[in-house]
Amino acid sequence: MMISTTMNAKLNDQIGAEFAAAHAYLAMACDFDRMALKALAKRFLKQHDEECEHAMKILHYVQEVGGTVSLDAIAKPKKDYKNMEAIVSTALQNELDITAKINDLMTLAESEKDYATRSFLQWFVDEQVEEVSSMTDLLNIVKLAGENMLQVESLVRHQMLAEKS
Repeated sequence: MMISTTMNAKLNDQIGAEFAAAHAYLAMACDFDRMALKALAKRFLKQHDEECEHAMKILHYVQEVGGTVSLDAIAKPKKDYKNMEAIVSTALQNELDITAKINDLMTLAESEKDYATRSFLQWFVDEQVEEVSSMTDLLNIVKLAGENMLQVESLVRHQMLAEKS
């Protein structure tokens, strides 16, 4: 095995954290859908898919380096948020939590002189900068819009269309 048993355990924890984040984004997408905010629902479904991809990327890495994958149960996500700001605030906090966990993994890799895992984790470090920035921007927009959810919905729809071109 190319990774320590401690690193193996921490990477397994991260797989669970990524799947839990995906599950939370799915619940948030369902809440947006229930509010008839289809563009926001679609954006949060995309986030769900990305978090699943992150979990699978780590899972495959653990397998590639001869580790053992161990999957734990995922907690039921919160649902029925009181408003759009509560949903986006929770999403941002989730991204900050994931960032802290990735940073802890990077610290462990450096302390163990596990350069392969450090190199692997660099992609996640960079990805989290984008994830936190994107969710911070969305929260700021939500706060600026106040109770006008349709303005945010319209902006998100516009952004998604721009990404396709």
